[in-house]
Amino acid sequence: MEMKIKIKRMREGAILPKYQTAGAAGFDFHACVDEPVTLKPGEIKNFPVGVGVEIPDGYELQVRPRSGLAFKNQVTMLNGIGTIDSDYRGEMHVSLINFGKEDFVVEPGMRIAQGVINKFEKIEWDEVEELSETKRKGGFGSTGLKA
Repeated sequence: MEMKIKIKRMREGAILPKYQTAGAAGFDFHACVDEPVTLKPGEIKNFPVGVGVEIPDGYELQVRPRSGLAFKNQVTMLNGIGTIDSDYRGEMHVSLINFGKEDFVVEPGMRIAQGVINKFEKIEWDEVEELSETKRKGGFGSTGLKA
């Protein structure tokens, strides 16, 4: 059984996200802009996607970069992965950065990001004086393996 998520078009011309293939984990978000927008090398711009969602408690919507956009054009999301929480009801936006050497044009309706719904667990911190030992050696950023 598929999960149903409420979605609302927040702008005229907004394209609802959809899966591109039957086996896709992520669905695409489209730029909801009235005209092409140029993203110069090193420039960051925020793009509306024209929709708002109602995520159930215990779930998040992860907004992720599109690998093809990053590989082919060196354009990706500024924050890597964004989270839409269950209590957010506003319009979603995607901040893009151009790491390339050429201008990149975001066209109206262009697929600029993808989303995945994830279940998560709420936690309660249990502050202690000591943590248990493990076999791992080495510090932050190292598993102790030698290159």
